[in-house]
Amino acid sequence: MGIDVRAERSEPILPSRDLAETRQFYERLGFESWWKGRGPWDYEIVSRGNLVLHFFHESELVPAENDNSCYLRVLDADQLHAELSRLQLPLEGIPRLTAPQNQPWGMREFSVVDPSGNLLRIGHNL
Repeated sequence: MGIDVRAERSEPILPSRDLAETRQFYERLGFESWWKGRGPWDYEIVSRGNLVLHFFHESELVPAENDNSCYLRVLDADQLHAELSRLQLPLEGIPRLTAPQNQPWGMREFSVVDPSGNLLRIGHNL
């Protein structure tokens, strides 16, 4: 019996200092909120195709001190970056969007830092 690889995926669980703020930020990035703030718990899930992120509420979170991160492997990092660039996020600070670069480990990648300070590295194989 074979494994359905479409069902295998990673879904990181990241902290959020404010779930409404996090939900609004990711909706701007093209993610869809699963609970839209109506869940019976302080938790949110957002998805964009097979990219799925979970968030739990952590009110004491200091974004500049947050060292949580995840990697989102996509088919075309340049295409996604071009789409996200239209949002005119700053290049520095929190939140931010960096430019795509070829990395020595064989990836073309850029990063997004959300309002809670979570680092999302986003890339594709070169």
